[in-house]
Order: sequence, then C-alpha cells, then structure tokens
Amino acid sequence: MKSCVVDSLVFDFPDDWEVAKFDDWTFYREHFSRMKDHIKASDLIALSPGKVLYLIEAKDYRAHSRISTEPIHEVILNKSLSTLAALLPAALNGNVLEEREMAQRCLKAQKIRIVFHLEQPLKKSRLFPVVIDSANLLGILRKKLKPIDPHPKIQSMGDDCAHDRFWSVRNA
Repeated sequence: MKSCVVDSLVFDFPDDWEVAKFDDWTFYREHFSRMKDHIKASDLIALSPGKVLYLIEAKDYRAHSRISTEPIHEVILNKSLSTLAALLPAALNGNVLEEREMAQRCLKAQKIRIVFHLEQPLKKSRLFPVVIDSANLLGILRKKLKPIDPHPKIQSMGDDCAHDRFWSVRNA
C-alpha cells in the first residue's frame, strides 16, 4: 500500500500504482511555480497500471471553513491545467531523476481523470456550514473540464461509490 497525506487526509493506493504529492515536487516548487504568480498544482498525481493519469485535488472543510473568494471550480480548473502544463517540462528538464521519470511515464497515459475529494461537515451549523453544492459543482466541472476529462468526479469518505474507487481515504 502506498500512502500520501494531504492536509488531514491519508490517501492509500495499491502497490502497483505510481503516486506523488505533485505540489511537493522539487521541479514544481523550485522552478515551475516561480514562472509567474498564481500557479498552483493538483495535490496528487496517480498513474494506474492501466495508464490512467489521475489528478486529485483534496479539500477538507470539516474543521475550517472555506475562506477563499475564488470559485472552487476555477481553483480545480487552474490546478489541473497547471499540473498538466508542468508535466512536459518536468519530463524533459527535471533535476530529480525520480520526478523526471514519473513525469515521462505520466505523459504516456492513455486517459486523464480529474477527481475532487471534498470533505464537508456532516451536520450543518453556523460555524461549519456546508460550503459547496456538489451537484452544482459537478455540472460546472463537466462543462469546464470536458476537453480533459468529460466525467470528472467529486468524492468524499462517506460516499457509497467506494466500489468504483481504486484507492481509499481516511483521516490522518
């Protein structure tokens, strides 16, 4: 099992998957993100044995409310685009061998999937309201991300759709 921690969540992937916390890559941190302001990356990239590249963004609003005014669909779109844009130069110019080789394998993916992992309070309260309407957000993401992934997913730990997930998520 391969595990990656994103904020308060632990993502566990099967051993035959390649997984990286992309926004921790040296190439991204020290080179790509410094090219211009507001470049952000997806939290995780995961390459399945079937050559499907997953860009995973995770947000946990159970303990802290969302404070950003930027629409969440724009955050996901920009992070996905920046991550994809960074993979080609990372594959060619990355200084860290493991990063360069993984980027090269990611570029050979046969499909790209975008997943937004969202945790929200189970009970509505004034202090921790439900901030994101998942159904509405999914419709917007389908329109915006269609050229990359016509079927993006929004998931959480409490979803009943665990049967179509290839990894598990738990609290850190």
